[in-house]
Amino acid sequence: MTTSPGAAQPTNAIDVRSEFSFKGEEYSLIATLDLDWMIDRRLDPDALHQWLAETHGIDTYSYLFEVMEVDPVVFENPRGLAVHFHDADRFDFEAYAHAHKREHCLASLQTIASREMGIDDLAQHPQLQQALLQAYQLGAEQ
Repeated sequence: MTTSPGAAQPTNAIDVRSEFSFKGEEYSLIATLDLDWMIDRRLDPDALHQWLAETHGIDTYSYLFEVMEVDPVVFENPRGLAVHFHDADRFDFEAYAHAHKREHCLASLQTIASREMGIDDLAQHPQLQQALLQAYQLGAEQ
C-alpha cells in the first residue's frame, strides 16, 4: 500500500526501494509500505518485489520484473514501531509481526483493565499486565 500526498500517513511504515538497470535505463522504485495493512492482509514479505512492481505499474510477467527480482529490496525510513526492527537496509518482519500482535493485545487488555478495574495505564502495573497477557495467550492456545 502506498500513501498519496493528501492521505494520512500510516503509523507503522517503512519505505521499500528497488534499484536496477534494464536495457540501459536506470530504475529506482520506492514506495511506502503500511506495515499494519501488510499484516492485516497477510502479505508475505517474499512478495514485496511483486507488490513494489504492481505499485509502479510494472507487469509481473515481464523481463523488467525478472531483472528487478534479482536484487533484494532495501528498507529505509522506518516509522512508528518499525523503528525497532530496522537495521541498515534490512527489516525483521517476523519480530515486527510479533510486536504488532503484542501491542494490539495490550490495547485490548488496557480497555478491559480500564472498564473492569478503573486502571487507566496498565503499564503502571507490570505484574497485572504480565498476568493478563499470559491469560490471553493461554486462551489463544485453546
